[in-house]
Amino acid sequence: MIEIWKVILFGIVEGITEWLPISSTGHLILLDEFIKLNVSTEFYNVFQVVIQLGAIMAVIVLFWKELNPFENVNNCQFHKMSLTLNKNKMLLWFHIIIACLPAAIVGLLFDDQIESLFYNYQCVAVALIVFGIAFIVVENKKYHERIHSLDDMTIQTAFIIGIFQLIAAIFPGTSRSGATILGALLLGVSRTVATEFTFFLAVPVMFGASLLKMIKFGFVLTMHEVIILLIGIMTSFGVSLFVIHFLMEYIKKHNFKSFGWYRIVLGIVVFIYFLLYS
Repeated sequence: MIEIWKVILFGIVEGITEWLPISSTGHLILLDEFIKLNVSTEFYNVFQVVIQLGAIMAVIVLFWKELNPFENVNNCQFHKMSLTLNKNKMLLWFHIIIACLPAAIVGLLFDDQIESLFYNYQCVAVALIVFGIAFIVVENKKYHERIHSLDDMTIQTAFIIGIFQLIAAIFPGTSRSGATILGALLLGVSRTVATEFTFFLAVPVMFGASLLKMIKFGFVLTMHEVIILLIGIMTSFGVSLFVIHFLMEYIKKHNFKSFGWYRIVLGIVVFIYFLLYS
């Protein structure tokens, strides 16, 4: 039972920090320092990625209407239901794919090298602080919002947002949601559209990352490991439902500066803690 409560706690932290622009990696690193799961190092590396599947499912559930490209059409002659494609939603998926290409290519080619070079507390702390400062600077600057809906998104805008996502894929602590939202804001995308597009990008990115980890691990799991994964996924799913709804309501009245200050404080805490105890 103690192990189950540990997994639930990890799922809660993942569900909260995956969507808020504050870095899930930084928080999971800190949590792992204080609460250790009774699993192998290899499986833990899989676990902290695969529990993101719960977060993906939350996005799909909440934004199914926006993401589903198929429309049901009544065929009166044959009394059957047929499917047709929605052009705007197909274009949205095209933009999602374009934005995901940089991170997908680099991840497939250099995943192991990136993990060995940059997955350490120094990089996490620096990324937390740098992007925290960036959020504050960008929000203090008056920029012209030129994209107010997903339909206004262009291929060029989507690709540049994808470059920011690539930065997050390389440097842990950057925060995937934080990097893509920041990049979108710099391009003149409204906060609401930037946040929604970030949610949508997570679907192929997290699914691909989870699949890659499982392939490398070998899909060979003990019953104990299967239970841990399922509990973690279900917990992150439930928490993500609330956090996504909270963030969408929050940004209607507030900016991202508070998250920037939080990142700076967390980065300093991470750096000091590991400096003293590593």
